[in-house]
Amino acid sequence: MKIEIKNLIHRYSSGDIALNGISTVIEGTEPIAIIGQNGAGKTTFVKHLNGLLRPTEGELLINGENIEKHTTAFWSRKIGYVFQNPDNQLFLESVRKEFEFGPKQQGISKREINERLEKISDLVGLTDKLSVHPFDLNATEKKFCTIGSILMMNPEVIILDEPTCGQDIMGNQRLTKIIAALQSNNQLCLTITHDMKFVVKNFDQIVVMSKGKILKRDTKEIIFSTPDILKASHISPPPITRVGQKLGFSQPVFNKDEFQ
Repeated sequence: MKIEIKNLIHRYSSGDIALNGISTVIEGTEPIAIIGQNGAGKTTFVKHLNGLLRPTEGELLINGENIEKHTTAFWSRKIGYVFQNPDNQLFLESVRKEFEFGPKQQGISKREINERLEKISDLVGLTDKLSVHPFDLNATEKKFCTIGSILMMNPEVIILDEPTCGQDIMGNQRLTKIIAALQSNNQLCLTITHDMKFVVKNFDQIVVMSKGKILKRDTKEIIFSTPDILKASHISPPPITRVGQKLGFSQPVFNKDEFQ
């Protein structure tokens, strides 16, 4: 899939500008992290990618087709969005029903749904919770329930909005497994996150946003070696990277093995 964003501007009804002239191209299957302080425009930006929000000005093309030509329901089949707050997404009586709902709307066969259900429930760690009401899950399980419900629709692109919020170490490890599985399945994962340790572990490509603009888009090595960009976006490198910088390493380090 190729997503082209051309001079994207979004104004709130109040007149305030949330996005101020974003232009970029997103394609391929290499996972991309979108980072920046609160209010940078990250969530507003990604909500344009499947039509949850529409441009005030500018143009957004998906495989050459203007997003304005179709409904959000149409685009959500291709680009799935996992909300930051699971309670904004869950609405059915069991995890199983949450997982089955999307594919049923797509007209997927019962056999295919069952095959997906087995695979996805294992991937998100909810195989033993399929009969449980989503609101009886703990916070971590709720998050994986929302991720699983989107994965069940097999979109070409999946957007994760702050997936590490409330996660423990095991949850973060599962997220790493999911991101890797998506790439192996030729699906693109875009992830908004404030967790820089999670970023450097799972993403080589990073988009830095501030004040409704993309400040820089590059590899993690370049991003965390550019003090001006980090300062302007109020981003702090992971602790281990900061240690390497204090020691005078010429290249940023992202794990203990790189100290050797």
